[in-house]
Amino acid sequence: MFRLIDRYLLRELYLAFLAVCAVLGLVLVGGVLTDVLNRVASGKIPASLLLSQLGLRSLDALSLILPLAAFLAVLIAYGRLYRDSEIAVLSASGLRLGGLMKPLWFLAFPVAVLLAVVAFWGSPMALDRADSLVREANRSLLVAGMEPGRFVDMPGKLGVIYVGKMSDDGTQFERLFVQHERDGRLDIVTAASGRLFYDQDGAQRYLSLSEGFRVEGGLDKPDFRTMRFARNDIRLPEPDQQGNRRVESIRATSALIASNQPSDRAELQWRLGVPLSAIMLMLLAFPLAKSPPREPRYGRVLIAVLGYLFYSNLLALGRGWIASGVIPESIGLWWIHALVLMIALIMLRMGERLPRGRG
Repeated sequence: MFRLIDRYLLRELYLAFLAVCAVLGLVLVGGVLTDVLNRVASGKIPASLLLSQLGLRSLDALSLILPLAAFLAVLIAYGRLYRDSEIAVLSASGLRLGGLMKPLWFLAFPVAVLLAVVAFWGSPMALDRADSLVREANRSLLVAGMEPGRFVDMPGKLGVIYVGKMSDDGTQFERLFVQHERDGRLDIVTAASGRLFYDQDGAQRYLSLSEGFRVEGGLDKPDFRTMRFARNDIRLPEPDQQGNRRVESIRATSALIASNQPSDRAELQWRLGVPLSAIMLMLLAFPLAKSPPREPRYGRVLIAVLGYLFYSNLLALGRGWIASGVIPESIGLWWIHALVLMIALIMLRMGERLPRGRG
């Protein structure tokens, strides 16, 4: 059963956690939105998929911000108790370290469970769905923003395009006009008909134009020349299917367990470490929150963030080392978690004696 002091400490923790999540959530959405808008502007993602890509990629980023939010929440909540001398009062009342840490576990375990769901199921599903939507959309000029009877900018700002008539699925068109300007030269293409197709590898899109004319030349002098063609292919920007993303990041966890590939095993260890890292960070934040009453309110937040960056970057390096065979799978990422746990236990041991009130 919860004591009154347990409910008080738990309320402080959850309020701090929700506040930090709100701030980090705004930063997350802003960063993801900027990245998606850049890809839309370059023609790699159709504009119609802006909201879906924003939501799916934000879900994937939860595994990065939730451990940090829990870490900062413990640091801020307990740091305030130390600065306001509430810890000294609780210590004088007989509350020991174990009792002070008890509410922490009621935040740590729900956050760990949520992160496990995100890492093992939510994130791979979201990334796979995001890539599927882009692949399907890039096979239609209608979804890419090309409407019949209107002059529109080509994806990636490659020029202006006009299509007089288009099929229902957006792959066949008639009466096409394309104007493109680059490096001081103008290129105008007209065609009676055409279609959208992919190369043999299925990675690059082309507009195949039939029975048309091409006019090209410089803008500063009249050296234009005209060519007639039976077929002319125009390359469109590369679709954003997976970009620089690792292929194993979208695979189901069951497939990673059954695989013997080092990259898949490294990804599996990474997913196992996501909820574990939240617990390790919260344990580490508890002794870091200990501060004298006159210390600045957020004096240790910068140090804590630097520690989080070191921990997360070390995990990322470890994943790369496992995938490349530098570290055996049996060692994996466990040595990093063990190192953080050891540091946290040492700091807890050093600060085991809580400050006592005077008098």
